[in-house]
Amino acid sequence: MSADLRAVRRVALVGQPNAGKSTLFNAIVGYRAVAANFPGTTVEALHGQASVGGRRVEVVDLPGTYSLLGGDIAEQLTRDFLLSGEADVIVQVVDSSLLGRSLELTLELAELGLPTVLCLNMMDEAEHKGISIDREKLAAFLGVPVVATVASRGQGLVDLLAAIPEAHPVRRPPYTADVERALSQIQQAQSSTGRSSIHRAAQLLAGEAPADSALEEPVEGARRALAEGRGEDPGVILADERHAQAMRLFEAVATVGTARVGWRERADDLFMHPVVGYPLLVVALLAMFGAVFWSGDALEGLLSPLLEAVSAQIGAALGTGPGAALLLGAWDGLAAGVAIVLPYLIPFLFLLALLEDVGYMPRVGFLLDGLMHRVGLHGKSVIPFLLGYGCTVPAILATRILDDERDRLVTAALAVMIPCAGRTIVVMGLVGRYVGPVAALLLYLGNVVVIALAGWALTRLVPGEGPGLILEIPPYRTPRLRNLLGKTWLRLKGFVVLAWPLLAVSSALLALAEALGWAGGLNLGVRFLTWPLGLPSETGVPLVLGILRKELSLVMLDEALVGGVGALTQAQMIVFTVFVLFYVPCLATVGALGRELGWRRTGLVVLATTGLGLVLALLARAALGA
Repeated sequence: MSADLRAVRRVALVGQPNAGKSTLFNAIVGYRAVAANFPGTTVEALHGQASVGGRRVEVVDLPGTYSLLGGDIAEQLTRDFLLSGEADVIVQVVDSSLLGRSLELTLELAELGLPTVLCLNMMDEAEHKGISIDREKLAAFLGVPVVATVASRGQGLVDLLAAIPEAHPVRRPPYTADVERALSQIQQAQSSTGRSSIHRAAQLLAGEAPADSALEEPVEGARRALAEGRGEDPGVILADERHAQAMRLFEAVATVGTARVGWRERADDLFMHPVVGYPLLVVALLAMFGAVFWSGDALEGLLSPLLEAVSAQIGAALGTGPGAALLLGAWDGLAAGVAIVLPYLIPFLFLLALLEDVGYMPRVGFLLDGLMHRVGLHGKSVIPFLLGYGCTVPAILATRILDDERDRLVTAALAVMIPCAGRTIVVMGLVGRYVGPVAALLLYLGNVVVIALAGWALTRLVPGEGPGLILEIPPYRTPRLRNLLGKTWLRLKGFVVLAWPLLAVSSALLALAEALGWAGGLNLGVRFLTWPLGLPSETGVPLVLGILRKELSLVMLDEALVGGVGALTQAQMIVFTVFVLFYVPCLATVGALGRELGWRRTGLVVLATTGLGLVLALLARAALGA
């Protein structure tokens, strides 16, 4: 029986990591999720609205999962959502070039009994590999609609939405007789007989502990009988049978011809080479660094004089007094966001999106895994680190993909030290512009060294064995400008919607405090930090406001100092930036840490990073004679 369109309120997008779920989600509901060409970017359910058959339905993008056994927190979230009954229809998004492997998840989803549509995404990649899929034959085998899409280009989306009302439960192929007998034995012992009872029986047979003690004996009996008959663990038997079924189905519906070999296949001979790969990585990062610095410097040079002239005219029109200072301060905050922040932030976010969509970031993760293995920074921890260069909050949330609690703690503690986009603005806009790009680059390299040493220390303070890196390397893809701009805007929107108003309000309040003579008292409250660092007392309030958003520290520094940031010596600029790189994370990051690690551990992380920032800034002052 197909899904009743009137009863379809919520559609869940399910699939293995890097199958293109988030790209499809963005194409259907509008750009709301950061989609990247590497696995693990979606770690929580994302919600949007789409029109299906003239009716609005909710679309939920679930974290990628290879199996419903649910290994890490993100995979458990996907499984729990599907078992909660909230989804009316499942759209399984499949990487068509990896159809055989993806069908194993399809066979697991069949056990849920939910109406399903199979979305064969990335059909262009399948064709590139010489894979041809008979969709009609596959639909006949599974009993569900099968739709081909290329989500990154918007192809097949209309057909996909039209297929949702025609969704059916996947036709479940039977296991071998002894497995079916074991499943039946467990089902009979279960109190619930719903459509997902076969899935629950399979999970118990695979080794999941039963919640009901009354099930322990029949489950153990079924597992023991199957294990004795086959000489293997029942969980391995189930996985092997699903794999065999998936491969038979793939061979029945797909033909594999000759793959096209081009630059994409040959590129990794260089970019992932154990020797050449590292110099090329350095060149790529230097090119990105140089592009951000030179474009930002040029844009700031064009915008600053224009906005300063406008500020002078507004100041002359408003006159003097607290009210005029309040209004002029608000304008100056907005203008500083345009002249100081955006020139560096926009090219940085655009180039980061470019590296992600091309597929170079997983290669960076592969190279960093080998480089950092000796200091304990290995395994899937690389993925949160890479995300941290855009924003620390998703980096913290991405620790959910780690199975071990010790790994999540160490990775989160180190991820808050990664220079996010806000800190990058401080490095580029202060040190890069006034001291020089070489000094800014050295700060970045120093940051990597500090994180490596901190990782070495933490992995010895919190002992344990982290897993090696098992990271799926996707093919290189030609990025689409629309997707790059959409991703850039999605990340930039956080600044426009949240940070820009904060800039205006903070600048207005700072101007008002100066007009009323209160600024000195505020700066005195944090003089215990600025004095040992050799910084002017006026840097106190900008450092405090930097806890709200890191870029605020630079913008408010320009507002607080007479003559702007140019009033600082070059040594003071470096000391200020070193402290900002490591001290208290922004409030959004603190909130994410509290949710993921608990508030006690969050407090320890905040104290440790702030203490580290203070020590490093003092060392920088001593070395530079500031």
